Amino acid sequence: MPSTSAATLAPRPVFVSGELVHKARPAEVLLTGLRPAGSDGFVVSAHWPEAHGCYATGTTALDPLLLTETVRQSLPLLCHSGYAIPLGYRLLWDTFRYELTPAALTARDRSGGLELRVTCLESARRGPRVSALTLSISVVQGGSPLAACTTRLTVQSPAVYERLRAGYATPDAVAVLPPAPAAPIPPSVLGRTRCRDVVLSPADGLDWLLRVDTAHPLFFDHPLDHAPGLLLLEAARQAALMLPAGHRLSVAGMETAFHRYVELDAPCRVEAVLADPAPDGHRDADVALWQNGVRCLSAAVRLARRPERLSAVLPGAREDGALLVASPV
Repeated sequence: MPSTSAATLAPRPVFVSGELVHKARPAEVLLTGLRPAGSDGFVVSAHWPEAHGCYATGTTALDPLLLTETVRQSLPLLCHSGYAIPLGYRLLWDTFRYELTPAALTARDRSGGLELRVTCLESARRGPRVSALTLSISVVQGGSPLAACTTRLTVQSPAVYERLRAGYATPDAVAVLPPAPAAPIPPSVLGRTRCRDVVLSPADGLDWLLRVDTAHPLFFDHPLDHAPGLLLLEAARQAALMLPAGHRLSVAGMETAFHRYVELDAPCRVEAVLADPAPDGHRDADVALWQNGVRCLSAAVRLARRPERLSAVLPGAREDGALLVASPV
């Protein structure tokens, strides 16, 4: 009987503490470390899972939700470990932009290690502490660039956040609406395997309502006093994919501005409009989230034709090329 040497087994990744990436469930932590790189940069190491209940895994194009959550986790890690921002301070997302490379749109297994190479483009300080950061982030796996991202965030002390969010600063102060029913969309059309991961609810015409499920294990890993940015970005992605385009498209990029918080005690409408095709074949969708007559988020979503599927012959592959992974609802 052949023996298995410990040297031939890949070491299990060791992830950073959940409090450094603002996650309560250890299984949702994606980052494994941080090190300085030059005078204005850092390298964040991460490890993507072989299987997950929400992200598209297996042989598939890169899931924008997985990319976005990896970048999002890097922001508190950078602030707390790289810029000495105390735990308990709040990070507010202003803008986020990403563009996927052709390699990211090609179907393959992306589980394993990767790096986020971060450069600080601009910073502001309030007294001794950083109060705002503009960052450029290159996501690289196995020497292959997968995405180029830029983002801006601000940092608020607990006292300032409480004044900013008067009446909403704690989750128990919010009268949360019950979750609306998921739109009757096959989850696989959106790159998902569970109905609970459809974040759109039916509305009149071509618009949708944001479906907020405060028991969702990814979007509400811990109690929040508002809808998280990750949920809003996923809603923009799903709404863009549901626009009638004549052929199947995939999200190749997104540029987003966060204008106001989306509250948990009022409906939020999701509007999406598809632009005419560009000469290179891509199409842009303009998505807006509205609540109480005020625009809360604007997103320009770039859609590209899906490349030829490389995994259609694999057992268990669904129509969009991703492997079905059994997961409890």
